[in-house]
Amino acid sequence: MNRKWISFAIAMGLVVSCGPVVTPDVASRTEAATAAAAVPATSTVADYFGRMQIVIPPPVCDGSFTPAQTEGPYYTPDTPERNSLVEPGMHGTHLILVGYVLNRDCQPLPGAWLDFWQADASGTYDNAGFTLRGHQFTDGLGRYYLESVRPGEYPGRTAHIHVKIQPSGGDILTSQLYFPDVAQNSSDGIFVSSTVVGLESRPDGQIAYYNFVLDVP
Repeated sequence: MNRKWISFAIAMGLVVSCGPVVTPDVASRTEAATAAAAVPATSTVADYFGRMQIVIPPPVCDGSFTPAQTEGPYYTPDTPERNSLVEPGMHGTHLILVGYVLNRDCQPLPGAWLDFWQADASGTYDNAGFTLRGHQFTDGLGRYYLESVRPGEYPGRTAHIHVKIQPSGGDILTSQLYFPDVAQNSSDGIFVSSTVVGLESRPDGQIAYYNFVLDVP
């Protein structure tokens, strides 16, 4: 996979994970979150930032929280742990989604669990396997990073990415992320403007960014 398009300067970050490790229950999820939170920001993550020329200014909050939204009919639990959902031969616009998970005081939440799932570029979900599905944990600075493709629309819905977020020891928030300037946003009955990602185009793809802000201490 050509990764030149990942090089960019944007306010956000990433988590480096190690492939398809399944987290089957809350106990092991908590253990994994503790390990993720303990990763020093000056180690592997910082090395990756330098290699990819990523600049990460501190997050800015406006006092609002990420809203809860419907899970929908296509959620599958026990997804692989991974930061890249891209597979060989996958069609569509390459997409990098980056950001922070923050608490009500705009402080980062290390070790927060995020589980992403979405349709492919043609608007189709894989409901038999784990294509375009995966979970990860924020790093020691509360950052997440996802490689994917831009999801397509299907009848009745605009383009979106589903996500579940759970801070360490807290409750799960289910929400959805949307894209700017999509015509079907205005006719989608679920769409909310507060979860529209910031979007930048690059020669080989797009970069989306969004900070999840949770109403937790």
